[in-house]
Amino acid sequence: MIRLNDIVVKFGDFTALHDINVHVKEGEFFTFLGPSGCGKTTTLRTITGFIEPAEGTVVVKDRDITHVPIEDRNIGIVFQSYALFPTMTVYDNIAFGLKIKKMKKAEIDKKVREIARKVDLSDEQLQKAVSQLSGGQQQRVAIARALVTEPAIICMDEPLSNLDAKLRVQLRNELKKMQKDFGITTIYVTHDQEEALTLSDRIAVFNKGYIEQIGTPNEVYNLSRTEFVCNFLGDINRLSDELVEKLAAVSPQISPEKHNYIRLERVQVNAEPKEGQLALPGHVVSREFYGMYIKYMVDVGCQTLKVIEKNGGPAGGKLPNDINVVIDPGDVMAYEPGEEVEVAK
Repeated sequence: MIRLNDIVVKFGDFTALHDINVHVKEGEFFTFLGPSGCGKTTTLRTITGFIEPAEGTVVVKDRDITHVPIEDRNIGIVFQSYALFPTMTVYDNIAFGLKIKKMKKAEIDKKVREIARKVDLSDEQLQKAVSQLSGGQQQRVAIARALVTEPAIICMDEPLSNLDAKLRVQLRNELKKMQKDFGITTIYVTHDQEEALTLSDRIAVFNKGYIEQIGTPNEVYNLSRTEFVCNFLGDINRLSDELVEKLAAVSPQISPEKHNYIRLERVQVNAEPKEGQLALPGHVVSREFYGMYIKYMVDVGCQTLKVIEKNGGPAGGKLPNDINVVIDPGDVMAYEPGEEVEVAK
């Protein structure tokens, strides 16, 4: 459906994107994920036509659109700020693109009301000024305006970032449902890892103008290809040299020469160790309550490990101060030492 082939983007002497290669399948929800300044929005703007690459091609449905004007690309865009017209009604905001195309009034009315129903906007809301709507309702208007022209692709640049946490989660679920209902190919830009993991069919993780990994949420989280991806996604323990030596003593697959990591949820607490696993006595030095789970800092002698346990409710209690932790070498992710990893989340 969408192919980015060897894309290079330069701003003067600065190279913002280096040899970007991406293939997005039809109907896929594909996310560009990474910290600020990593190149994800620049890549989106290259697809939509706001930026022309110095090298490479943008191909949609086997058509090279690299030098095609924005208005002729048949791509819907939802901006971070929504870019709605505050003095216009909701109806006129949604109808704007159709009027530009000089459609007949009756056809515009039909399309506007159809798309409004699909994104759960009432006839009453259509007559309001967008400034009278809540943040969540404005987001629906922005999505309706992007979809009403029946684009082949919709691109979204951090559309949930201006909303409060609870509304963000609610609209995230609605967004995924809408995308599946419409079946439209979606490119989504975010720095929010949870958002990317819950929404996406596949994710491209960006860093300093390069793509570090492309994969499903499960692949980029549990099978992180690079040390940067491993650190950027979620919380993780980097194992100390002394702890790695202990693991290497029970498993030949552990190499002390590499940088070794384990996810918090893969550290087992008070479990019976199996053959090939490492058991260590530990002492809980602090606790952090997150509602659904509790994060514990556990001193195992050679380092302090972070572990998480599901919240058992008021009667569920908490871990005692002295516990045992078990590490399975199969849960360890290891990377060859290279450039020092700096992760801004």
